[in-house]
Amino acid sequence: MPSDDRRAVRCSEWLITRLSRHPVDFPILRRHNDHVKQVIIARHGETDWNVGEVFRGRADVPLNQTGQAQAQALGRHLAGLDIGAVYSSPLKRAMDTAAAIAGHHDLEVTVVDELMDIDFGQWQGLGQAEIKSRYPELHRQWQEQPHLVAFPGGESLDDVARRAMRVVDRAVESGGSSTVLVSHRVVSKLLICCLLGLDSSHFWNIRLDVTGTTIFEYEGGRFTLTRHNDTSHLEPALRHTLGDF
Repeated sequence: MPSDDRRAVRCSEWLITRLSRHPVDFPILRRHNDHVKQVIIARHGETDWNVGEVFRGRADVPLNQTGQAQAQALGRHLAGLDIGAVYSSPLKRAMDTAAAIAGHHDLEVTVVDELMDIDFGQWQGLGQAEIKSRYPELHRQWQEQPHLVAFPGGESLDDVARRAMRVVDRAVESGGSSTVLVSHRVVSKLLICCLLGLDSSHFWNIRLDVTGTTIFEYEGGRFTLTRHNDTSHLEPALRHTLGDF
């Protein structure tokens, strides 16, 4: 396969290949009892670094005032669902969003390190313009072939997908009809790709806005997309039009 044109292995094949090498690490392929379960993927609320198009990664950037209001709106939006568990990245912007959801269901937020944002390495804390200036070729590849990028001192998309997918099996087995996974743009988009059977080369074909939710139903060993990037809970004043950042 030519190196310049190769595509990342389809996620299902990728998981199966690694399952044969690391069976304990990839329980997601295990068959569950046949029942309908909702897995809700939710992105955290807005931060100043989203607005400024600064690469966040592991930086513990808090929600701004708009993001806090967005998180509360999301919590009210999901209040009527039978949610049995809320899992969250340990970063504050995700934790505060998760808490706004969990509070309506008398649940504690379960912190899951695998939902942590991507490690952008040397890119973390830098803005788009500076990245384009300092890393022009890598930035071009990030836009055109994201699945081939390993961030200097950080992770690749496949690194993130590998760890994040470990959470899905736990989500399916938890109590209640629905489980919420609160995470970040990169992690959430990769989870969506994987559950659709898409590889990480499709990263830019998925959009998930701040506090947007994507819902999959799991039944009989199959995940079915039923709703994507739902931001209907946001009033016009909270709908900041941001790029895919």
